[in-house]
Amino acid sequence: MRIRSVLSVLGFILVVVGLLMLCVLPISLSYDGEDAYALAVSGLLTVGVGAVGWYVNRKKSGELGAREGFMIVGLGWVVASLFGCLPFLITGAIPSFTDAYFEVVSGFTTTGATILTNVEALPEGLLFWRSLTQWIGGLGIILLSIAILPILGVGGMQLFQAEVPGISVEKLAPRISQTARILWMVYVLLTVVQMALLVGGGMTLFDAACHSFTTVSTGGFSTKNASIAHYQSSYIEQVIIVFMFLAGTSFALHYRALRGEWRSYVRDNEFTFYAVLVVLASLLVFLAIPFGERDELGKVVQAAVFQTVSILTTTGFVTADYELWFPAAQWILLMLMFAGACTGSTAGGIKLVRILVLLKNGINQLKMLIHPRAILPVRHNGKSLDQEIIIDILTFFILFVLIFIVASLAMTALGMDIVSSAGAVAASLGNIGPGLGSVGAVDNYAHVPMIGKWILVFCMLTGRLEIFTIIVLLTPAFWRR
Repeated sequence: MRIRSVLSVLGFILVVVGLLMLCVLPISLSYDGEDAYALAVSGLLTVGVGAVGWYVNRKKSGELGAREGFMIVGLGWVVASLFGCLPFLITGAIPSFTDAYFEVVSGFTTTGATILTNVEALPEGLLFWRSLTQWIGGLGIILLSIAILPILGVGGMQLFQAEVPGISVEKLAPRISQTARILWMVYVLLTVVQMALLVGGGMTLFDAACHSFTTVSTGGFSTKNASIAHYQSSYIEQVIIVFMFLAGTSFALHYRALRGEWRSYVRDNEFTFYAVLVVLASLLVFLAIPFGERDELGKVVQAAVFQTVSILTTTGFVTADYELWFPAAQWILLMLMFAGACTGSTAGGIKLVRILVLLKNGINQLKMLIHPRAILPVRHNGKSLDQEIIIDILTFFILFVLIFIVASLAMTALGMDIVSSAGAVAASLGNIGPGLGSVGAVDNYAHVPMIGKWILVFCMLTGRLEIFTIIVLLTPAFWRR
């Protein structure tokens, strides 16, 4: 493995993170500036360490292999979070390193789980940085970097494959760096449009920016303790529903639509499955809301749709305490935590394309029991999938479930009840945020034992990097020459 190539790219990633941290300074100074010193010191330190790492190892960088790609992507999130938590530690807003690291990993992985009991007590600079970590993590620090890495003479294909795993890596342009830039342009466009709509609905520019960052990234951090419920605005909720849905859709489809290829949505099997699932799940959740809350039918329908889309897209915003609904609604939302939205989106979870392929494969296996000699390929968007892809998907699913079981068992061993343990792990592994039980819609993760928080950090990182990237780093074969 080219360790110095890895250190060079990690250094560059830190420079990007540090510069973005320094960009928050004007926001802090435009308010009371009480966190300006912490942001300045943290940003300069991050840029300095990153610049040294890049400069010292720059001549050793070049085309990256698979091992270097996995190493950079895996360590990139760990190191970025390590420096990203400095403003919280220096200001004393989160004095515990474990809590600060948990909060920032939750941001960069777009999970949205928080240990903060009073979000509104944070100064504006920290609130903005907290939201910005999710926006950076939405399409990925690595994806941002590979849009620029070719300028530095570093190939980015291996990073792209490790950062955006799925059935296949879709290149929208001949060069992978061009693909990354296209995706970022769509990402920025959605963010700006949502921001304008939220300001038009009465949000301050600051809140609109923060919530647009955390909606388009499907992150779910809010500047308010009550999340979106704070605003009591049907218009704001509807705007956020639309943009959560769009963020859960493949950005490649958005790019094609912007080029006039609107039919690309309906031609995509996964998107069709996604849209149907949103409608059916919303209906089922609506039917599982207690009758006493149905005095205003429109509000109840909107609450059902909002929470369904929020959980399915792994955003994690809340407008109602769904733990007061019938258990059937909570069960449906728990299943959606595992599902996730479309591949190629900013959502976490298993991803609907994998579930769709598993369902098709299962149906084919049943048919082959009746017709043993039949050849029944699994098709996706009209193309037959190789058996190797199906095996990869089955492996991913098994590993996802296995990690969920082991981590949930470990959380119960630490003293948490079964519902809270399962809810916390599902919400962390699926990068959702709010879970069930003591980590539900109106609760937080402050009470989770320290060891439990590190278990959930592992789950957040593993889920964000879609299992294989982290697991492969833990295998002895990866480290053998």
